[in-house]
Amino acid sequence: MENTTALLSTAYFAPIQYYCKLIQHSNVMIEQWENYSKQSYRNRCNIYGANGALAISVPVVKATSKKVLIKDVKISYDTNWQKLHWKGIESAYKSSPFYEYYIDDLERFFSNKWEHLLDFNQEIQAELCEILEIENKNTLTDDFIPLNTTDFSDFRNVIHPKISKETKDPEFNPKPYTQVFGDKHGFIPNVSILDLIFNMGPDSSHYLETCLK
Repeated sequence: MENTTALLSTAYFAPIQYYCKLIQHSNVMIEQWENYSKQSYRNRCNIYGANGALAISVPVVKATSKKVLIKDVKISYDTNWQKLHWKGIESAYKSSPFYEYYIDDLERFFSNKWEHLLDFNQEIQAELCEILEIENKNTLTDDFIPLNTTDFSDFRNVIHPKISKETKDPEFNPKPYTQVFGDKHGFIPNVSILDLIFNMGPDSSHYLETCLK
């Protein structure tokens, strides 16, 4: 277990790699003073559906300027994306071993409304940490922390859904586990933590530890 502080971006139902950092580091800081970045895990996640990996995104209110701080990003409800995400997750995982066990704990994220994306993601992370039975030890940054800092283990741009932007992480070694559509498409690593929880249940936190070996 490392004693360094991990620096992470906010994330919507973050990937497994993200939650490995929560158990690997004794302190975690979430960057709230960075400029919002499109097509990242900040407002999207990848679930494993019948046709393979499926990206679902939380729409945000279009900024009046080119740059907006992540703490100021507001969620858009112009479309009923919550219903679409709920149906997508149901379709992907309703036949998984632990779907019925956990889904009621997550229902509020698809029925209640949050104004800001950061607050929404923080609530999700708190709930998931409780489900995983791991400590929710993150704090928000007081100011923007420069890139390439040596004071933290900086994963803000390391954990990214686009392969072209993803940075090699030698400390993350995902092991195969049984997935709903694994027989059809094979094992897909590092999808949303939802995939792990619904498929592995109480063994999820132990799995996270194995990915660090």
